[in-house]
Amino acid sequence: METTDNRIKNVVILGGGTAGWMTAAYLGKALQGTTTITVLEAPAVPRIGVGEATIPNLQSAFFDFLGIPEEEWMRECNASFKESIKFVNWSTPGAGESTPRLRADGKPDYFYHAFGQLPNHDGIPLSHYWYNDHVNGRTDRDFAFACYPVTPAMDAHKSPRRLDGTRVASYAWHFDANLVAAFLCKFAVEKQGVVHISDQMTEAVQDERGFVTALKTKDGRTVEGDLFVDCSGFRGLLINKAMAEPFIDMSDHLLNDSAVATQIPHDDAANGVEPFTSAIAMSAGWTWKIPMLGRFGTGYVYSSKFASEDDATAEFSKMWGLDPKNTDFNKIRFRVGRNERAWVKNVVSVGLASCFVEPLESTGIYFITGALFQLAKNFPNLDFDPVLIKQFNAEIETMFDDTRDFIQAHFYYSPRTDTPFWQANKELYLAEGFQEKVAMYKSGMVVNMPIMEEGGYYKNFEAEFRNFWTNNNYYCVLAGLGVLPDRPMPALAYRPESVAGAEPLFAELRRKQEALVESLPSTYEYLTHFHGK
Repeated sequence: METTDNRIKNVVILGGGTAGWMTAAYLGKALQGTTTITVLEAPAVPRIGVGEATIPNLQSAFFDFLGIPEEEWMRECNASFKESIKFVNWSTPGAGESTPRLRADGKPDYFYHAFGQLPNHDGIPLSHYWYNDHVNGRTDRDFAFACYPVTPAMDAHKSPRRLDGTRVASYAWHFDANLVAAFLCKFAVEKQGVVHISDQMTEAVQDERGFVTALKTKDGRTVEGDLFVDCSGFRGLLINKAMAEPFIDMSDHLLNDSAVATQIPHDDAANGVEPFTSAIAMSAGWTWKIPMLGRFGTGYVYSSKFASEDDATAEFSKMWGLDPKNTDFNKIRFRVGRNERAWVKNVVSVGLASCFVEPLESTGIYFITGALFQLAKNFPNLDFDPVLIKQFNAEIETMFDDTRDFIQAHFYYSPRTDTPFWQANKELYLAEGFQEKVAMYKSGMVVNMPIMEEGGYYKNFEAEFRNFWTNNNYYCVLAGLGVLPDRPMPALAYRPESVAGAEPLFAELRRKQEALVESLPSTYEYLTHFHGK
């Protein structure tokens, strides 16, 4: 019996940048040379370039899949380490200030959202033993310092790797997003045969079904395809304009819609390199600080309802001692939310064309990686089975909505009410599903504890994709903001031996903390050794 080859023959990706070239490289590997992949990239369109911080799954879920060692891409992209997010001044009133103020209890106002899996004892995460000790007056240590071995080392700006390359902690990365895009472009073109066209799309040609069949360009090209991936950024040239898919605005959950950003030179030898991203609370939002060798990237994410562009620029400049008249600022307006459907007919949106929340938890590249994983898993043939499309859209919706809720919790549960912005965040709606998660946390329940491998990585990306906001994430952020469970985990009252058995774990953590501070090289020392600078 004669069979018809019904495979997708040509995939066309509209837009380059991080999203476009990650898509090209990932599909180039996933489709194993069976499909022609073309990237149509407009040379005049500037890249946003704010996605310079990541979460730890980037290597295991993306670069390992491509067969690219961490050391190779890190050297090409001026990459540094990110062991945590350090939240500064999220509990105390005041204007933007990079130095932690003092809280009411006399401690500096900062906390870490640390990476990595919490140790378990008798099947219960160490967080529950910590809170049980806290309530009963047996510890006054903040959560991240009591439960993670590397927290004091982060305070001391120590590297998560020894000079011989041995890893001692879970970490993500800081890097130059433009260098990553260039690295992946070279990889995709030279090693996978991806076709790169530098030209600007002028029209999306559609057939009688509404499917896109080709893209016409400014230079007169007609780029035909079977499946089109929209990586055109906030413009959504295919998904929102050609396909007219509605974008669901989420400003009823998240107020921030603007940013002013720049790069600032840094004396690493004198001041060291921080192995974490900082998120510094401001009058009408927050500022990121992303250290790399020789500089740090920084930007004030704010709500235009509560600060004008001039006001935000002035507060941002004052914090860093910048002269606004002589500083090159990148001023950005962004849409917050997601498409009603990320995949419509034969158009799939990835990256900013699909969804966006402010980069408070560095989820931009996580969204791209998650979408590519789901696209490869549900990759269609020319029939475009609606079951596959529906499954993809459901996964993206869940991924985005869970992330949106977690980001909102940072503002909603912050004790700050000193400005109209911080007050307004307390009046916004929390999604019902997230209210249930917080109720579980408050009740002392264990929330979503998937199994990880040694070193803090999930056994597969499917598990990570479904369980990103795990119990330790809730504890890091909510406990850091002073929001604690209503009671210790009730089951611990019936396990006195388990409670007593956890104490040696805390003691061992303290010994390990001291040893790491003493033995690890500084991040600056490691990076200059690693990059040969």
